[in-house]
Amino acid sequence: MTAGTRDGPPRGRGATGNPAGRFETRAKEAFADGWSEPDAEPRSLPTVVFAQTARSIIMRNDSPDVPFTQSINPYQGCEHGCIYCYARPSHAYLNLSPGIDFETRIFAKTNAAELLRSELAARAYRCSPIALGANTDPYQPAERAQRITRGVLEVLSECRHPFTITTKGALVERDLDLIAPAAALGLARVLVSVPQLDHALARRLEPRAAAPARRIETIRRLAAAGVPTGVLVAPVIPFLNDHELEAVLAAARAAGATTAAFIVLRLPHEVRGLVDAWLQEHQPLKRERVLNALRAMRGGRDNDPRFGSRMTGSGPFAELIAGRFALAARRLGFADEAAELRSDLFRPPPPGQQLELF
Repeated sequence: MTAGTRDGPPRGRGATGNPAGRFETRAKEAFADGWSEPDAEPRSLPTVVFAQTARSIIMRNDSPDVPFTQSINPYQGCEHGCIYCYARPSHAYLNLSPGIDFETRIFAKTNAAELLRSELAARAYRCSPIALGANTDPYQPAERAQRITRGVLEVLSECRHPFTITTKGALVERDLDLIAPAAALGLARVLVSVPQLDHALARRLEPRAAAPARRIETIRRLAAAGVPTGVLVAPVIPFLNDHELEAVLAAARAAGATTAAFIVLRLPHEVRGLVDAWLQEHQPLKRERVLNALRAMRGGRDNDPRFGSRMTGSGPFAELIAGRFALAARRLGFADEAAELRSDLFRPPPPGQQLELF
């Protein structure tokens, strides 16, 4: 189904519509028959959070492109509404649209902390860092009331288990009472995602995420609290925000970030159509130029799923971005890589018992 309004895309949302997911066999389209106005969604759409009882909570992967093998996603769907989010296609598995539905139909894994305690207590469990925010943001707006991410951090802190956090949300500062003590033991690290500093562009690309300047301030506050903090310039979008690469790195470094990484925009599954529609709505004069540059970095395709190239792309333009990033990171004094988090302090929770905070 394509969501439409009489006056344009919904306010405060990234996607311009609600296209059917790739598994749908039917589609619905508004049609003006002359008797009444076509069905139209209101300009302002509410966010609905559904309680979800998960069956397991620690996800595992063997991808060589990411620096972790374990992750936890407290939420499915993300109200931040970043139009480019590679997690959008996951909503198709719920018979929901990767478009507006992804931003307005959020599933909260309310039993996450309970499941985590049980899985960490398993005799076969082997400790290695757990990444929070590998798919959707653990500090999206729903977390303020749901406090699921905080519950997960409480369990990890009790067990002295290493973890990383990737977020666009300033709400991460709320949990410094857990993150800072863990960081002092070599157990925690935070990455703050800042694709650009341009406030107007960010408001359209990432409508409900913290403003870029606020994210830089979050880096400052995390670093001041002794938390190893990095900046993730992701995604880099040619002819849209790539010109800000050096400025983002400089601002993050001045705020106290010690590591940096970047990812070139990916267009898996439905993301391609969503980004195309967004460009047509917000950047029509740059649409073809952006898409052609992305294809040039993906071997002529919309998306390149191959390990080793899917995050950075290939070809002259990709090499130019990688070279600029390396040069700026070296000039600004970013570390080549983050220090390894400790796993030797882990103490599994006794089954059915509560541990004390360290």
